[in-house]
Amino acid sequence: MKRYPAAIMGTCLVPWTESYDFDEKAFREQVRRLGQNLSPYLYVFGTAGEGYAVTDSQFEAITRSFLDEAGACGVEATIGIISLSLPIIVERIEKARSWGASRFQLSLPSWAALSDEEVEVFFRETCGRFRDCQFMHYNLMRTKRLVTPAEYGRLAAEHANFVATKNTKDDENFLSELMTLAPQLQHFLGESGFTRMRDRFECGLLISLSSTNHERAKKFFAARGEELTGLNAELRHALAALKEAFGPEPLIDGAYDKLIYKLGVPAFPLRLLPPYSTADESSAPARYREAMARLAPAWLPE
Repeated sequence: MKRYPAAIMGTCLVPWTESYDFDEKAFREQVRRLGQNLSPYLYVFGTAGEGYAVTDSQFEAITRSFLDEAGACGVEATIGIISLSLPIIVERIEKARSWGASRFQLSLPSWAALSDEEVEVFFRETCGRFRDCQFMHYNLMRTKRLVTPAEYGRLAAEHANFVATKNTKDDENFLSELMTLAPQLQHFLGESGFTRMRDRFECGLLISLSSTNHERAKKFFAARGEELTGLNAELRHALAALKEAFGPEPLIDGAYDKLIYKLGVPAFPLRLLPPYSTADESSAPARYREAMARLAPAWLPE
């Protein structure tokens, strides 16, 4: 039995005003829009949600707002925790628990790649310390090492409240081992990995490009076989449109996700907390919409 449902897992982005204050009104509108139209499974403070960048006071204000709005509109809220410091991670989990949170997304500390033994300690001090909470692990190379499928199997056996992972790798062998060596965990995969695995295994969708059109995204999630392969081929054109809008300069995750969201909500701001650069507000949205209309028109917002 999987410990968490197979579903679309969506991210909530943090809108900032021109003075870099938290725009709570726009944020709550986003939570309602995604929860009602896309999926009731949402998280905040991944890399796209600038979880690496927020101060303690911002973390509190945004978390409290997210939990309140999620409770009002039936969203299952997950709080991301990113820090170089394990004590800070533990402290933020404790604080969020006191505000009503019970589901958390973890990423490994990234100042140096953790050894195998240090990974065990990290999960013991999070999952093991907070047995009344559920945990999802975000596996990405920004942390300088990936947790392997075999490690996931051992960690899942040790911690019954470790329930899910997020993996965006597109390697067939890695993904197949995820499903077979840690079968009790729900594995949320990016669109390409989801397409590779869904006909053979139960898995969740870590939505990104396909979130531009909510109804088509739900069709993608429900599709199998040739239909799923065809929809994923369309998303490759959508990716080309996004790259065309940005140009060759690579930016941090949130820059791309905010432009994707802005396609459906033109008033949503693109700015990121300094020092990180984002897309040009005056030209990128128009370039993106024009490229989408030309390359992937079926994925334009309803």
